[in-house]
Amino acid sequence: MKLHVIKPSVNNMAARGFVRAAGLDFEEGDAYGQTRTDEYLKICPAPLSPMLEDSGLVNGALWESCAIMQYLCNKNGLTQFYPSDPAARAKQDSAMFYLIGTLYPLVARAAYPRLGFPLYPGEVGASDADDATKETARQAAEAALSEVLEVFKTFFVGDKPFIGGDSPSIADIRLATTIEFLRVTDLTFPDWLEKFMGAMEATLGNAYSEPAADVRGYIDYVRSQ
Repeated sequence: MKLHVIKPSVNNMAARGFVRAAGLDFEEGDAYGQTRTDEYLKICPAPLSPMLEDSGLVNGALWESCAIMQYLCNKNGLTQFYPSDPAARAKQDSAMFYLIGTLYPLVARAAYPRLGFPLYPGEVGASDADDATKETARQAAEAALSEVLEVFKTFFVGDKPFIGGDSPSIADIRLATTIEFLRVTDLTFPDWLEKFMGAMEATLGNAYSEPAADVRGYIDYVRSQ
């Protein structure tokens, strides 16, 4: 099993943290600058990372961090991270889909301009608009984050430490890693979110801290410029 990653990415951090937390045997390959090479595209026609190579997969490859974590949980019976009960699993799925479809687009619009990452085609930040217009759009995305994060607090986390209840699930890993990018924005983290982030790192230990160091190191580099 080989996991191809770009280390400063929180999408990649989710898969990197998970395989470590789950104690899985894997090889990690650095995909930086490689995702559009003929060799990579032959395996993964979408030039994306993280990308998992595993002989049990249809066509031998899988991308998207949530799909990778779901697959590995299903394959290895890791119900502590992804429950088998249909209702409990639906909660995890809902949290991850809400993150991917609603939270992450706002995170990208708020954080990518400061990280120096390219925005998606059709976004204001990717257009030929002037810098002031792009910054107004970035600030609007940042302002919208609080309402979405409140949904995670009230509906998904509730009165438990994690979305997974008393221990982190793959939905928690995906949420916490996503939040790491918000450190580059002007967003003030509410107390519950700071507590959640601290609990995630304390519970997962080096499985979280090791890949987080690459993301945080990149953010520190950006801030120093």
